[in-house]
Amino acid sequence: MADASNFAVFLTGMTLSASLILAIGAQNTFVLQQGLRREHVLAVVAVCALLDLALMAVGVGGVAATIGEHPRLLSALAIAGAALLAAYGIVAFRRAMRPEALVARTDGRSRPVLGTIARTLSISLLNPHVYLDTVVLIGAVGARQPLGSQWIFLLGAGIASTAWFFGLGFGARALAPLFSRPLAWRVLDIGVGMTMLALALRLFLGAFD
Repeated sequence: MADASNFAVFLTGMTLSASLILAIGAQNTFVLQQGLRREHVLAVVAVCALLDLALMAVGVGGVAATIGEHPRLLSALAIAGAALLAAYGIVAFRRAMRPEALVARTDGRSRPVLGTIARTLSISLLNPHVYLDTVVLIGAVGARQPLGSQWIFLLGAGIASTAWFFGLGFGARALAPLFSRPLAWRVLDIGVGMTMLALALRLFLGAFD
């Protein structure tokens, strides 16, 4: 029974992280671009994955500590997180109605590895949505997991993030034709929207347990 419960926690972390990361944005475009150019790919995907994991850990740990000091915040935070997830789900459905394509430019000069890492950090950390997704939203959901299983939630979330960045970076040449097709993103966004709404409902109902 404990194994089934831990697997459910792991799956929740993986599903939530995957749903949040599967969207067209500057970070994904940059990773794809580096993969197509085969330029410092390992450094770029490693920085992106480690940043995500660190921010998610800060979010889960920080929110859990706050809830420990102020237990009444738990339900309010769960409801707020559910509302945010529902809003993200609606946005995903709206994107599906007007799908775009993930297209990366491969021209321009080659950059040294330190310059590439600096650009990766700036693209990742200067985006306010990254904090909303990892620290606030994943933190809120992760902090609600049973005591002692929050690290399992983080493991699932971290694996999803790492697999995405490494797959996008090192599989860029194979994935680029797929990601350049709006239909593929329409199907993906519909799936993401349904997943987010399901997670939002689960989180909302859990707020009243």
